[in-house]
Amino acid sequence: MKKKYWLGLSSMLLLAACGNGAGETAGSEGTTGGDGSGVVIGGNFELSGGASAYGTPMSNAVELAVELKNKDGGISDEDVTYKVYDNTSVAQEAASVATRLATEDKVTAIIGPATTGDAVAQTPVLDRAGVPAVLPAATGDMVTMKDDETVWEYIFRVCFQDSFQGEVLANFAQNDLGAKKAIILQDNSTDYAVGLTEAFESVFGGEIVSKENFSDGDTDFNAILTNIRDKDFDVIFIPGYYEEAGLLIKQAREMGITQPILGPDGFANSTLVELAGADNVDDIYYTGHFTPNSENPKVQDFLKAYEEKFGVEADSFAALAYDAANLVLAAVETAGTTDSKAVTEAIAKTTDFEGVTGTFSLDENHNPVKSTFVIELQDGEEAGNTVVSPK
Repeated sequence: MKKKYWLGLSSMLLLAACGNGAGETAGSEGTTGGDGSGVVIGGNFELSGGASAYGTPMSNAVELAVELKNKDGGISDEDVTYKVYDNTSVAQEAASVATRLATEDKVTAIIGPATTGDAVAQTPVLDRAGVPAVLPAATGDMVTMKDDETVWEYIFRVCFQDSFQGEVLANFAQNDLGAKKAIILQDNSTDYAVGLTEAFESVFGGEIVSKENFSDGDTDFNAILTNIRDKDFDVIFIPGYYEEAGLLIKQAREMGITQPILGPDGFANSTLVELAGADNVDDIYYTGHFTPNSENPKVQDFLKAYEEKFGVEADSFAALAYDAANLVLAAVETAGTTDSKAVTEAIAKTTDFEGVTGTFSLDENHNPVKSTFVIELQDGEEAGNTVVSPK
């Protein structure tokens, strides 16, 4: 997941000026679990700002994973401590949080941040410090790579990549929906959307009838929808986030545009349905990392525990962070030490990890080899899902 940032340069400079040195955050902090004498896991999350809808459930899920681990005896009979700071959805602040966690708190590993931009900002810090990070939802293709051939030693993720979901949606449009003609409504203000568009176009074998652009923060889409309303097409692809997508869906359906609408993991937030109106959310399909409708006992236990603790249903971002945390905890146990270098090596060797988002192994580029879901929404509710496996 790549996310947009709504704080301008002046706001970023103000936040930096408010700190007393590298690693001091402008936001809140919290500690859960033990007294810090055993395993200490860091959280670098967007708990406020534009990406807080992603970062907050992620941090909650890490807290839950640590709590359940401690109830089960912890690691080597010691409680695990979770120490989290708010990076305020600002890349510069994410780097500062990483510095604080790695050099002052001396954590064994870090979970987060949520977004690609924030994740990339912390990477040089962790490379120098030799502390691993597992990214729950940073889907940008090159996040784990220094260049086309060299992997960042300490950076891992548990989510699929943008190119994979763009290809999945193109194949789903052709093979499952029988689409031969597509329209793309693209957020041209983000690398996330542009990359998804390129991946979709590279695989879709039919005709791209039209491509219309909008920008982050737009709310009135009547002009671009009027441009496409009378064209001959089978599906609409909207590479973007739930804020604009929800309004696009609402306005499209109210204009009488009834064709199926496809979207990426940026659709995976309940606010999409709230913005669109449940009655308008028919024939919507998006790539998802997780489905709460799974009959897997591990998934159902996670959902129950999360709702009991936080009073809300876990979303896919919580599920990804829960897997990221448990992967790190398993690696610490495998390594038999809190030494970050040894834990990094154990993470890199992960195979057949059974998480709530599926079973996966990490490849040579520190990406998970795993299946994804294409989630179908009807009347604002999940009506089904299609499992898509990597080639």
